[in-house]
Amino acid sequence: MVALRVPQPDPFLDWGVAVAPRQGERECGDVHLVCDVGDGVLAAVIDGLGHGEEAAAAARRARDTLVRYREQSAISLVRQCHQALAETRGVVMGVAAFSAADNTMTWVGIGNVEGFLLRADRRVAPRREDMLVRSGVVGLQLPHLHASVITLDHGDLVVFTTDGVRPEFKQRIGLLTALPPQRLADDILREYHKPVDDALVLVGRLSVSRREGGAAG
Repeated sequence: MVALRVPQPDPFLDWGVAVAPRQGERECGDVHLVCDVGDGVLAAVIDGLGHGEEAAAAARRARDTLVRYREQSAISLVRQCHQALAETRGVVMGVAAFSAADNTMTWVGIGNVEGFLLRADRRVAPRREDMLVRSGVVGLQLPHLHASVITLDHGDLVVFTTDGVRPEFKQRIGLLTALPPQRLADDILREYHKPVDDALVLVGRLSVSRREGGAAG
């Protein structure tokens, strides 16, 4: 599949990503996508099954498919990936579509990936909301899909990880929210990467400039 140009996101979402291959491997089977879509942003974390070249190839094909069909809904995007990956080893993935028009995020997860939203306002309950993840493998066995829609507030933090990141980092995330997204992603990966697996951390924060001043020119 020909690699597609990825439209770069505007300041609506300030984000950072950190990724590392399995110890001893050159290719990483975990990839990410953050791209501009109309009045919002499409973000995804993709983990090719296993590791090495075949895992990386499957993950890249899924990313290219998301870019190609980026205007479609989150569930439609997963279905497009399922069809495109039929002859690969498959992937697990989390997809999130952010809308600046109504300040919402629509997200869906398949397989062993994690995602959660941490509210900037500590008075909101619950402060943390987790992405609903269905068991399955995109390209091999697609589950009944369920996408949830949640409202977003200024400064909210969204974190996505693949299963090469130990989940214990979530116990400390409330203490680290003041960090820039790239620094936070780097710190999580450095401290919680499982060396026996590929790992990826994607962190995003809703930006002040888009909220207050409209779309960036």
